[in-house]
Amino acid sequence: MPDLKYKRVLLKLSGEALAGPSGFGIDPTEVESIAGRLKEVHTTGVEMAVVIGAGNLWRGKQGLDRGMDRATADYMGMLGTMMNSLALMDALERDGVVTRVMSAIEMRAIAEPYIRRRAIRHMEKGRLVIFGAGTGNPYFSTDTAAALRATEVEAEVVIKATKVDGVYDSDPKKNQNARMFDRLSYIDVLNRRLEVMDSTAISLCMENHLPILVLNLWDPTALLRALEGEPVGTLVNG
Repeated sequence: MPDLKYKRVLLKLSGEALAGPSGFGIDPTEVESIAGRLKEVHTTGVEMAVVIGAGNLWRGKQGLDRGMDRATADYMGMLGTMMNSLALMDALERDGVVTRVMSAIEMRAIAEPYIRRRAIRHMEKGRLVIFGAGTGNPYFSTDTAAALRATEVEAEVVIKATKVDGVYDSDPKKNQNARMFDRLSYIDVLNRRLEVMDSTAISLCMENHLPILVLNLWDPTALLRALEGEPVGTLVNG
């Protein structure tokens, strides 16, 4: 077992991570690929929790643009996160990883209700925990849910999984001269309006001195190397 820099982590995944080339829906091949990466990390002994978005199933902005009530649009998004959570749980358990889904909205037929002490106990017992349904409240994003749950379960870092190597000063897909940051402060992220996490999530992490590590989950070694303490991605703290 390798020496780990972090013993307990929370991974924030976008819903699009579970989608295929179209960017919409749930692609079983993508879900199984992500489950394989998580299993590789889980077998090191790190205690892991996951929060997943729902952008692959529902984008609230589409409803808002047509006059939908904001709370209704957000609750629909929470239900979308539960679909993604169950898909990932199934892939993980088929791969031999004992997994628990905990929901911020009570739906006992498919998931445990979120209870902080129970979530911590699951992680201590080596179970991978997926937190679904956001915070359970409208007007809060899954970024904020990730920051909140990480703080509650005393995770040592929030890992924001992306499809680029870290945080850049401009879009690297559009600007070949874009510069990647190795390290940023919370204030830098807020002042520069960098798309790391939304401002509420950044502020919550800052208030609780919770580091955010942005890395490329599609680099097959990045997550494991980061947990072992190698300089991977962009670290937001201080």
